[in-house]
Amino acid sequence: MSRDNSGATTPDTQNDIVDKAEAPRGKKLASLGMLWLFARNYPGRIASALTALLFASAATLAIPSGFKLVIDRGFSGGGSGGDIGRWFQYLLLIVISLGIATACRYYFVSWLGERVVSDIRAAVQRNLLRMAPRFFEENRPSEIASRMTSDTAVIEQVVGTTVSVALRNAVTGVLGIGYMIALAPKLAGMMLLGIPLVILPIVFMGRKVRVLSRSSQDRLADVGSMTSEVLGAMRIVQSFGQEEREAARFKGAVEYGFETARRRIRLRAIMTGVVICLIFGAVTMIMWQGAIDVASGKLSGGAIAAFVLTSGLVAGAFGSLTETWGDLLRGAGAAERLNELMTAVPDIAPPAQPVAVPRIERAKLAFDHVTFLYPTRPDAKALDDFTLTVEPGETVAVVGPSGAGKSTLIQLAQRFYDPQGGTIRLNDVDLRDADPSDIRAMMALVPQESVIFAASARDNLRYGNWDAPDDRLWEAARAAHAEDFLRALPQGLDSFMGEAGTRLSGGQRQRMAIARALLRDAPILLLDEATSALDAQSERLVQDALDTLMRGRTTIVIAHRLATIRAADRIVVMDQGRIVEQGSHATLNAQGGLYAKLARLQFHDEAA
Repeated sequence: MSRDNSGATTPDTQNDIVDKAEAPRGKKLASLGMLWLFARNYPGRIASALTALLFASAATLAIPSGFKLVIDRGFSGGGSGGDIGRWFQYLLLIVISLGIATACRYYFVSWLGERVVSDIRAAVQRNLLRMAPRFFEENRPSEIASRMTSDTAVIEQVVGTTVSVALRNAVTGVLGIGYMIALAPKLAGMMLLGIPLVILPIVFMGRKVRVLSRSSQDRLADVGSMTSEVLGAMRIVQSFGQEEREAARFKGAVEYGFETARRRIRLRAIMTGVVICLIFGAVTMIMWQGAIDVASGKLSGGAIAAFVLTSGLVAGAFGSLTETWGDLLRGAGAAERLNELMTAVPDIAPPAQPVAVPRIERAKLAFDHVTFLYPTRPDAKALDDFTLTVEPGETVAVVGPSGAGKSTLIQLAQRFYDPQGGTIRLNDVDLRDADPSDIRAMMALVPQESVIFAASARDNLRYGNWDAPDDRLWEAARAAHAEDFLRALPQGLDSFMGEAGTRLSGGQRQRMAIARALLRDAPILLLDEATSALDAQSERLVQDALDTLMRGRTTIVIAHRLATIRAADRIVVMDQGRIVEQGSHATLNAQGGLYAKLARLQFHDEAA
């Protein structure tokens, strides 16, 4: 594998596409069994679809029988025009029945496909919401989103079309063969001998099609992931003039995907062509023998006409099965990928019998000899034998150089990760023994990079307390000094915030996040650079609001700007995952250590 000048990954050889695709996980179409787990919840719809399918197949095969009657009894029987009309009316009735049955089959099968896909998407999303951050570090969210769209579209086609077509063709083929045996046993026997010639290419080439189908889906997911990533960072791309490079990189990924799809299409085309040649070649030879039997009087004209029509239907059914087989294999690959997301087990999960965390107004949080390494950085300790107790109602500010482990404290406190050594206790309960949702319910977070959803201002604020009435929302907005700009929006709280809050400035987004934390009204506050995106005036106003909010609550403040934490009860200085100093601002400044150095540099820069 190599990278071209654009940075895109390209295959070294044609065969590398196949090598990159993993060997099929599971056997043949076993992955599609996942679809049945969802479809079986709708037995009435399945029964209706199968009934309509059987009626449609029976009506299809009744058409040759109708032609046989028209020829043998209408034309050859010497009957009057009225008699001929009666048989044509019978044939017309069959056609009408076929149309009604086909319409019913399409409706019920399509409904089932849409319903199953909706249920699968909901199940996958529900399971993803249980995953710890580690899962999204190892699996790109953009690729997951691509699976949720492209793979479910394949599943929708399989359930709503392919399975129905495959069943219809199978039923038509089996019943058609039975009818041909009744019409002309010798000719039918000759046809049955040719069936293995059709099955063998399907089995032989079907395996390669499945490998290429999964690889094609993977490449499609890569394209979707890259699109999402670049569009989400369009300002950076354009600011640094990387449009041409990103276009070339995307083209490389698209071409890689096209090459994979081309090989899959070529193999399916060869398989379809070979099978059709075998089928219709055999039909031609059989019809040749049938013409000889009609000439010798062994078969009637109506019988040979019905046999020809039926053999055409059977040949078409088996020929179509080769195409639906490829679609089923492609669907199996998509189902397998979705099943991986749906069955993924979260690293952080509630214990079998979780211990209830006492919910008190002033909570206590303690880190006891904690050692932690991020799964994606197993060689670097984020925390090294770290011990810290935040007493009830205490405000502890944590400072230190970048990479010291400050933000790691917040992630461990919310149990997004478990430490490799030591314990973390909330109100004297080990976090490993508690339900993560109970732990997080006792905490309100204001992150360094505020997250604003593509929703209304009201819904963004209500993330802190979904049942809060509007007066509470405005109260929190007022305390966070967000009221003025929210009231100035065209629709007030109903105003759409844009993708990732693009309609707001950085400071406005941060004040929205603070208002959301105010609504949470939790015993513990976690402030991770909560005022980092504010100008001097807004910072002073928000700091006043935070001072009021922190009063009487246990608070951990991760801070870079030391001027905002002078009033903290205790300042903890971290470096390389350890506490190197702690005390008040005055005490630490007088010691002349790391804190004094940071303060000297920062206050000198601010003064300058």
